[in-house]
Amino acid sequence: MPVAAAAIADAAPQAAPAELPDGILVYAVGDVHGRADLLQALFKRIEEDARESEATPHLIMLGDYVDRGFQSRQVIDFLMSDQVSRFETFFLKGNHEEALLRFLEQPEHGPEWANYGGRETLVSYGVRPPRSLTMNDEWLSAHQQFQEKFPESHLHFMRALDVSVRLGDYGFVHAGTRPGRAFDEQEEHDLLWIRDEFLKAGERDDVVVVHGHTPADDAYSDFRRINVDTGAYFSGRLTAVRLEKDQISFLKTR
Repeated sequence: MPVAAAAIADAAPQAAPAELPDGILVYAVGDVHGRADLLQALFKRIEEDARESEATPHLIMLGDYVDRGFQSRQVIDFLMSDQVSRFETFFLKGNHEEALLRFLEQPEHGPEWANYGGRETLVSYGVRPPRSLTMNDEWLSAHQQFQEKFPESHLHFMRALDVSVRLGDYGFVHAGTRPGRAFDEQEEHDLLWIRDEFLKAGERDDVVVVHGHTPADDAYSDFRRINVDTGAYFSGRLTAVRLEKDQISFLKTR
């Protein structure tokens, strides 16, 4: 039976749809989308919770750190900080990181990126976003400024992002997986962009997939997937799923 986060957040863990090896504690965080304030608040709760367990804490960020909210730069700074590095960390790429990298390489991707919330990211890096949704000189200028102002350390971070990680019987990705295909045979485009085909699939494949990408009112768990995207940039609620052995619970900012 599906379980919504509202029912079990901050409550005793319940039976999970899969298992992790002994000694591993996982916190997988959904789409941040430029809300550094929520990320810092949630991470504080994660730190406090992790102190109660003898297991090694693993932090898995499921992608979409940038766009839509106005603190994208601060989000990346925080993820690169010493505070986060005290955890075993896995940073996954989302489709919004892919869109940002495309614009850094080629200015003609700017108008499309703007539709995804790229304007807010430009503002966070001190670049005035063009008003036009078609390619013009404003976008050429914004592209040049963004290249100049985007820190080299942030570029290294973005280019080093993984697209998936597997721990125990769980597979962690940004968007989902192609139904009927083994986890280690998935294609990057699906891991970053898939939606309906994955959400509507009726059968579990070789892992329980933990993902974001599709915002919902509350986190969701059933026998084949766990969604922790709770629309942080508009809801004010950032969510992490907590997994340990055969138990599941959720932490959220409110």
